[in-house]
Amino acid sequence: MKITRIEVFGYRPQYAHGNYVMSLGREATHENGTLVRITASDGTDGWGEITPLGSTYLPTYAGSIRAALQTLGAAMLGHDPTNIGHVSRLMDMTLRGHGYAKSALEMACWDIFGKAVGRPLADLIGGRLNDDFPLYEAVPMGTPAQMAEFVRARGEAGISRFQLKVGGDPADDVARVVAARAAAPDDAVIVADANGGWQLWQARRSIRGMEGLDVLVEQPCRETAECALAHRGSTLPMVLDESVVTAADLFAARDAGALAVNLKISRVGGLARTAAMRDLAQELGLSVSIEDMWGGDVITAAVSHLAASASPDHLMFVSFFNDWTDGHVAGHQPRSRNGRGRAPAAPGLGIEVDAAALGQPVFVATG
Repeated sequence: MKITRIEVFGYRPQYAHGNYVMSLGREATHENGTLVRITASDGTDGWGEITPLGSTYLPTYAGSIRAALQTLGAAMLGHDPTNIGHVSRLMDMTLRGHGYAKSALEMACWDIFGKAVGRPLADLIGGRLNDDFPLYEAVPMGTPAQMAEFVRARGEAGISRFQLKVGGDPADDVARVVAARAAAPDDAVIVADANGGWQLWQARRSIRGMEGLDVLVEQPCRETAECALAHRGSTLPMVLDESVVTAADLFAARDAGALAVNLKISRVGGLARTAAMRDLAQELGLSVSIEDMWGGDVITAAVSHLAASASPDHLMFVSFFNDWTDGHVAGHQPRSRNGRGRAPAAPGLGIEVDAAALGQPVFVATG
């Protein structure tokens, strides 16, 4: 089996709740997503996705991703998509860095691999350990009343885990967290996520102001070392996200006092690396959340398989971005129910993308 064709499509998944607002003035109503379709010599195809959250959240954006995909795609033609290790090594030898673009291509290869052996992806990256798993939703930064109302409304849809977008003025952020916590059921999990938006002094004041509340604090500052300083002396559990990119970062996170990490497939650089970091985090005693930056059905399917094969003792929660956006390129599958998700049982990613609805590809590599 050889790769004979790679197609790259653009699409714009729109946020389902109006305006998505986070720290440092970052906000979005939609994002520029990229879908990748790899076709093998026997006609089997596989899909991958990379949809960044703007151009100032993480060090990538749609333009650089698509430029990297052109270079990587040309190099992959003629190679076996089911040999994931070889494909990953080939991409690394072709282009240094650019893990965000590589993750979409590797995802499509995993989809083909699963279809070739007749097994869902979860079976190939650890085995299905969770029939279903808890989902969370992010609560856009707004007034305390707006954020409390969002929590109440999504709670009625079955969501019981919320990530509150904070990272502004400490007094305002504490008021946001107090209001949202009061609006949520007692057993709800509430995370105050600054996305690295606080300066050190702001983080210290905000965390001190939240002491005594039943909440977790996430990525208060940009770097892990700063987060450790901000969190010093606090009793609130800390989660790290944006500063965790490599396996070494997991050790640094634990040393900094984090009890959990969020792993984003594209930031880590692909499914295989995310699964390896997931398993190492579990060995280190850290809880793990599985997610990505943004997207629709394709990224949701990939996330679901990583979650399904995670240790049930360590899995904290998961994002289903096809609930957050209208990126329903595969019929809104996989579909959440009452705040919980489940990985598809069909081979590969287990979804059927409607390629005809995507229009013409941005570019095609053939050989």
